[in-house]
Amino acid sequence: MTINCKGQLIDLSTPKVMGILNITPDSFYDGGTHKNEADILSHVETMLTEGATFIDVGAYSSRPNAAFVSETEELQRITPIIDVILKTFPDTLISVDTFRSAVAKQAIESGAAIINDISAGLLDDNMLPTVADLHVPYIMMHMRGTPQTMQQFTQYENITKDILFYFSERIAAARALGIVDIIVDPGFGFSKTLDQNYELLKHLELFKMTDKPFLVGVSRKSMIYKYLDTNPQEALNGTSILNTIALQKGAAILRVHDVKEAVECVKLNEHLNRF
Repeated sequence: MTINCKGQLIDLSTPKVMGILNITPDSFYDGGTHKNEADILSHVETMLTEGATFIDVGAYSSRPNAAFVSETEELQRITPIIDVILKTFPDTLISVDTFRSAVAKQAIESGAAIINDISAGLLDDNMLPTVADLHVPYIMMHMRGTPQTMQQFTQYENITKDILFYFSERIAAARALGIVDIIVDPGFGFSKTLDQNYELLKHLELFKMTDKPFLVGVSRKSMIYKYLDTNPQEALNGTSILNTIALQKGAAILRVHDVKEAVECVKLNEHLNRF
């Protein structure tokens, strides 16, 4: 189970950690934290040192009711950051978190390695053809509507089956265009109620049916802190617990704010699997 990132084969049979770099002012946990080049590079260095295989750079907050960001502004935010990261840490495998094909194309041409699309190509008809042309790995997430409207669309007949059917259609569309390296992301917190997130996690191993590696992003999300009646700043312990459950159910990538703790989850789970 490998993906090709700029000619480098990454083996996902051992789970990998993707560190989050939000360069948005309004992300739910770390919005506005990384205000300048020095802060950004320091954070990236920390994540790489702690064991992140990928750095996921996002310039458009996808939290519920997030503010709209124009394509021009998203490009102006993200392209210089990719440039400065790769100038300082040239071997970094950057994932670009965008649902816009023009942003994805520019980011890959600037040196990013992966496209991470919360809409699985449904918010931009040019996304799948662009990914196919660029020959890069593609992370497709499940979401209904847009970040502004997604929490209006939480009605499912059977949430796990419905999302598996969604992926069967999106994977078929991607493969028809020649996209080879596909990763699926069930989209915890997107178009889902608090309880639906847990129902999905309970049956997460069923995503092996897609025959694709799957990514899990639960880091410090409201499914943790709202249930525990705390806040994102106090949700690290809950994140580690849910990440461990996800690993035991077959997750190939953990997308996290806290790399060190996620890497520890992976190491301990891998050691357990030896016996």
